[in-house]
Formats: sequence, C-alpha cells, structure tokens
Amino acid sequence: MSESAKPHHPNPQGKGEKNHGSDFSYVGIDAILEQMRRKAMKQGFELNIMVVGQSGLGKSTLMNTLFKSKVSRKSVQPNPEERIPKTIEIKSISHDIEEKGVRMKLTVIDTPGFGDQINNENCWKPIMKFINDQYEAYLQEEIHINRKKRIPDSRVHCCIYFIPPTGHCLRPLDVEFMRRLSKVVNIVPVIAKADTLTLEERDDFKQTIREELRANGIDVYPQKEFDEDADDRMINDKIRRIAGDVVLEDALRSTCEQHCPSVALLRNGKRNIALLQVENIAHCEFAYLRDLLIRTHMQNIKDITGSIHYETYRVRRLNESNGHFSPHPPGHPAAQPKANGQHEEQAGGAAQPNGVAALHEARSHEM
Repeated sequence: MSESAKPHHPNPQGKGEKNHGSDFSYVGIDAILEQMRRKAMKQGFELNIMVVGQSGLGKSTLMNTLFKSKVSRKSVQPNPEERIPKTIEIKSISHDIEEKGVRMKLTVIDTPGFGDQINNENCWKPIMKFINDQYEAYLQEEIHINRKKRIPDSRVHCCIYFIPPTGHCLRPLDVEFMRRLSKVVNIVPVIAKADTLTLEERDDFKQTIREELRANGIDVYPQKEFDEDADDRMINDKIRRIAGDVVLEDALRSTCEQHCPSVALLRNGKRNIALLQVENIAHCEFAYLRDLLIRTHMQNIKDITGSIHYETYRVRRLNESNGHFSPHPPGHPAAQPKANGQHEEQAGGAAQPNGVAALHEARSHEM
C-alpha cells in the first residue's frame, strides 16, 4: 500500500483539549492548567471555618445559610437542654460537600461559652490555644522524616467574629479578641442581626467599627499588606468598604426554613410585618460575605493561612528550638539526652546542619 493510500488515524483528544496539530509553533504550556484542574478535582479541597460570638447571635443560622445545608454543630447535634458552659469549649464538626463534581471537606468550629460569662477576662485564650495547636499538629507532621504525601490540614483558615448590634461602639472584649487573634488567623467581623438597627444607625455603627479597628491596629481580612497587585487592591478595597453586616433572624429556624431558607421573617410580637430576603443586597450584605468566603477569596484565605500565619508560627517555633534537630519522636532512645545533657550524635559523628529541636509541646503564639 502506498504512503498516500494508508488510512489516517487521528490521535485521540482529551476532554477540553484543543487540536493544535496544524500549529507547529504550539508548545503546549497552557495544558498545565487542565492538568492542575484534574489533580485538584481528584484530591478535593478543605476549608476550616471558626465562628466566635455570644450565644443567640445567629452563628449556626449563618453557617447553614452560607452553605445552604445544615452544617452547624447545633443543626447536626441538637440538644434542647444544652446550657451555657461555665468555660469556653471548642467543638468542631466536619462534612463532605460536593457540588458539580467538586468535593470539599468543610469543618465548622464552634466556641460555645465565649462572652457569656460575667467575667470574660482572657476568654480568648482557649481559642488562641486551639488555633496554635492546629499549627503545631501540622508542623509535627511536616518535620517527620517519612511524612505523609498529603498532610491533613486542620488549621483554621478563617474566623468569623460576630459583633453584637449595640449601635454604639465595640466592647473591650471585641477589641481585645480581634487585636490578639488577627495576628494568627484571618478574621472576618460581621454585625450580627443588623436588622435590629435602622439604616442610619447601621451606617454609623459600621463607621465607628472601622475607626476603632484602625485606632487599635487591628487588620481584618482582606489585609492591605497582602494585596499582590493593583487588581487585588481594587477588589479588596471594595470589600474593605463593606463591613459585612448580616441580617439573620431566629425565624430562619421556623417552618419558613423548610420552604424558603433564604428568607427571614421579621416578627413584631406574633404578627409578621415584613419579609427580609437574605440574599437581597438591598436588605443586607450577606451576599457579599458569601462571595468573599466562598466564591472569590476562598483560595486566597487558605494561601494567607499557610504562607503568612502558619509560616510566622513555624519560624518562631523553630527559632525557639535553638537550632538542634532530633528526628526521633519523644521517648525514643536516640532522643534521650546523655548523662552530661548532650544528645547522641548520628553515626559517623556528623551533626545535622540547619536542624531544629524536636517540637514536643504546643506553645502559645501570643504577640
């Protein structure tokens, strides 16, 4: 059979790939995007959100509305006899969510008891310790010689802080919490139940909050110093002008929730006087908050957690370890000190360069 008579069998094309056979200048570098997409789809994603605020501010309702399903701890593990704990508790619950083939492990971390006591002094400490414990667990996994191919990520990516709708100013508790926690986690403050304020009161309250945050040196997400370029700055400046106020009423848990979960009923006694549409930006700014956390900045929130907050913790912990590294877990004979207080050297007597000591216990990451 002659060369021209042989049948032509075209090369099979992958899904989403273009045929560049006639384009001899084409290299194929852009195909990396499709490769990354396929890999990410296989691995799935993780998102860990912490909600902090007094009881009754709508934390569970907000989380359920954000993800349009019952993801809050109270929704999954209802306990009608639950009392306000005497001390702050940290409780988390995880869900596997899938949308259009994209899988995500969502962990919602609740802090019952925060701000509910008469004396709330140092009530931020258990939350700070929990966040640092997650950084420590990740660091311990990283320094293992035979570490896992993919380290489980339990680090808190975002903390949503609920501000009571007082209409006056931030409480000392609000200022102290955000001042300390903003250095170790991405904080997104929201005005809870903003429908209890008039429009004028709400705008004044938001302006007061901005001024107090600036006066106390509190950087909430998205932080100006992390804007990478002019486009980021333009988008984030728009977000920063919106102090995300959330209109959510307990009526969301009523029968209305079964039929129209995106609508909250504003009640005056037993008489319904108005309907508030949660996703209507004319009624509240919930849609902006949802877009920030999920649709536009989710990956950026995770990137800042890993490259800024966790990296700050990691550097500090390694500096504290005085430059000595023990690859053995606590209790291992090779990790025990000699009688003179010196550790065993490696075979051959060579010390490990650029090492760090075994990190055995979590330390507070206070600034």
